[in-house]
Amino acid sequence: KHGVATLLTKGDVGVDQELVPVPAPTVVYTDGACSGNPGPGGWAWAVPRGRYASGARAQTTNQRMEIMAVLEAAKALDGPLEVVSDSTYVINCFRDRWWEGWLQRNWTNSQKRPVVNRDLWEPLIEIVRQRGITFRWVKGHSGDPMNELVDQLAGEAGRTQQGRQGIAPEVGHKKLRRNESSGWPSRRR
Repeated sequence: KHGVATLLTKGDVGVDQELVPVPAPTVVYTDGACSGNPGPGGWAWAVPRGRYASGARAQTTNQRMEIMAVLEAAKALDGPLEVVSDSTYVINCFRDRWWEGWLQRNWTNSQKRPVVNRDLWEPLIEIVRQRGITFRWVKGHSGDPMNELVDQLAGEAGRTQQGRQGIAPEVGHKKLRRNESSGWPSRRR
C-alpha cells in the first residue's frame, strides 16, 4: 500500500544497527465549503487513486468545514499522513505552531480570547501529535486536480446536505469540470 520513504536506524549509531522501514505517508487532499457564513456546509477528503468521503452540516462556517475535513480524514485513514489543503487557517495552525500557544495559554489565542472551534481543534491536534501528520498548502482553484475534486465534493455535500464515500476516480493534470452523467468531475478537453 505504501512505499518505503526513509530508513531509520534502531539502537546506537555504529553499533549493531538494524534498518527499520518507515512507510511513506498517505497523501490526502481536504476541503471545506459553506454557503453563507454561517450556513449549510460540506467537507471532503480524497486520497489520489484511493478512498474519498464527504459529509455535511446544516448550520456551520467555512472554517469549521475546513477543520472537519482534516479531522475526518485523520480518523478514517491509518498510518502516516500528508494533508494537502487550500485552507491557510488549517495549514498555519500547524506550520506556525499556533496550537502550541493555545495549549500553553489554556485554549486562548494571542489576543487572550477563547480559541474559536476548539471542539474540532482539540481532537485534531491530539491526533496530529500522536501520529506526526504533516501539512502542505495548495493554492485553491489553481487547477490542481485533487484539490478541485475535494472542492467539488465539499460543495456538493453542502448543497445537498448529503455525504458520500467510495474510491476516487483517476484524475489527470488538466482542470476538471462537472460531468453531469456520472456526477464525477471529468477532465476538460
